Amino acid sequence: MSILIKPIITEKATNDSELNNRFAFVVNKKANKIEIKDAVESAYGVSVEKVRTINVRPNRKTRYTKTGIVTGKTNAYKKAIVQVAEGETIDLYTNL
Repeated sequence: MSILIKPIITEKATNDSELNNRFAFVVNKKANKIEIKDAVESAYGVSVEKVRTINVRPNRKTRYTKTGIVTGKTNAYKKAIVQVAEGETIDLYTNL
């Protein structure tokens, strides 16, 4: 079971990483905070102080078209916000 799926690189997440040493990741839905902490520490070689998790709900959308009503949704996922120790950082742009 792969714990870390991918890092979240958005404007808000990048700003949070530069100011507060917090990094966001999409993680496995069944992973708990201890498993996420161990995975980040082993993958990036940093010491993790705090882990916050969020279950992101799917966005549902309905469109009215010529052929009828079309409904759709995005996938649900689990987000983890990881705070690393002061002075340490994770370079997310080297492995792109």
